[in-house]
Amino acid sequence: MKTSTKIQWTGNMSWETELFGHKLVLDAGKENGGEDKGPRPKVLMLTALAGCTGMDVVSILKKMRVEVEDIQIIVEGDMTEEHPKYYEKMHVIYQFKGKDLPMDKLEKAVNLSEEKYCGVSALYKKAIPVTTEIQVIE
Repeated sequence: MKTSTKIQWTGNMSWETELFGHKLVLDAGKENGGEDKGPRPKVLMLTALAGCTGMDVVSILKKMRVEVEDIQIIVEGDMTEEHPKYYEKMHVIYQFKGKDLPMDKLEKAVNLSEEKYCGVSALYKKAIPVTTEIQVIE
């Protein structure tokens, strides 16, 4: 299966694309010659990982009949100092909110996402270390 995307330069450092009917603008910060019209491209790598694994985890927990009040996923990326700058490692923090949440099922859902379903995680793990942490907030 082949997928593609097209991005259009809109002047200065700004770029625009449309993904499944949703407009997305990318730009550099003012300190780098941009106008701060949108997020920087690299941080979307962190967002892609969080979104991919998050959708998996929600789907798996629903099938397990585990009801959570809220889920937040934080992805921290450590970037190199030298050019080309890239994330040399990432850390994913899953924060589950709810009462009497079964840790074994939370861990199973996260592991299934990371090891079987999340294509973003699978790709990143081929290039850099990706670590995980699960937190439960009652």
